[in-house]
Amino acid sequence: MRLIPAFGLIAALVLATAACGQTGPAKSAQAVGGDQIRAYILEHPEIIEEAMGKLQAKRQADADAQLRVALAQNRSKIDRDPRDFVAGNPDGKITVVEFFDYRCPYCKAALPEIQKLVATNKDVRFVLKEFPILSQESESAARAAIAAKAQGKYWPVHQALLAEKNLDDAAIERILKANGVDMAKAKADAVLKSTTAQIEETHALAKASGVTGTPAFVIGDKMISGWVPAEVQAGIAAARKAG
Repeated sequence: MRLIPAFGLIAALVLATAACGQTGPAKSAQAVGGDQIRAYILEHPEIIEEAMGKLQAKRQADADAQLRVALAQNRSKIDRDPRDFVAGNPDGKITVVEFFDYRCPYCKAALPEIQKLVATNKDVRFVLKEFPILSQESESAARAAIAAKAQGKYWPVHQALLAEKNLDDAAIERILKANGVDMAKAKADAVLKSTTAQIEETHALAKASGVTGTPAFVIGDKMISGWVPAEVQAGIAAARKAG
């Protein structure tokens, strides 16, 4: 079943339902056809679920196709940008890339499982892409994390920023100080042109790769949108099997 006709049926159901409320000596041919479609869908409601499944599959296929093009053009920028922090094994044979936002509730919820993933998969290098999209606070946190990386403090700061519920400027400064970050240097580094360039280039890379929200994961030639632990683990397993 093609997607457009399937959704045409759903739209027709709405029209048919409206037509059923009409009064008059005779129904139009369109109303009669609508009645038939409505009756069919009511007898076979599973076609709506099937249509939604087809839509999701098409979206995934489109995303994978866009990602393959982006990977062909930007593989080193996605996997091997030296500005990005790499958790886990820097020399791991399997690369997992996460585009994230510090204020994203799903990114926050994923943190414990990602910590476990990094700790238990010794062949995985986990690349973190600063992709602030939700607010100015998101960008402030990303800039602070980049500044912390320059002082070798990225990983503890990253985890603390994700764990923080109220991510305002005061909380960001508190987290940096608690992790031994030199505040004067961090504040200067946070506003450097190179810091701005890193964030802007990550946004451009995300757009080219089909990343539209956070978190988004790239494993091999596959994009996983949202935090779906089973899919991430399956992606790692597939990459491991492929060698």
